[in-house]
Amino acid sequence: MLTVTESAASRLKDLVDDAPEAAGLRLVVVPGGCSGFEYSLALGNAEDGDEVVSAHGVQVIIDRLSIPYLLGAEVDYESSFQGEGFVINNPNASGSCGCGKSFTA
Repeated sequence: MLTVTESAASRLKDLVDDAPEAAGLRLVVVPGGCSGFEYSLALGNAEDGDEVVSAHGVQVIIDRLSIPYLLGAEVDYESSFQGEGFVINNPNASGSCGCGKSFTA
């Protein structure tokens, strides 16, 4: 359904260790951005109907309405001179805006 790179899992593990009330990374697709959809990422817990993906000892929690948009996607974590953060590589995105923060499905 969704894959998590070792880099993303390592960073997520550090974040969850610092926030023991959270079970993992909650990933939700929401309307917005200049292309129509954007990702919302936050530490959180599973709710009824959520899909939980476990990989490399961490959990990514996806709400049921976001599942079709994230099938086959990859959660990665990149760190570079320009910044760092989680990156969603999504084969379902048919386009994105110039800043890369939103996508078209």
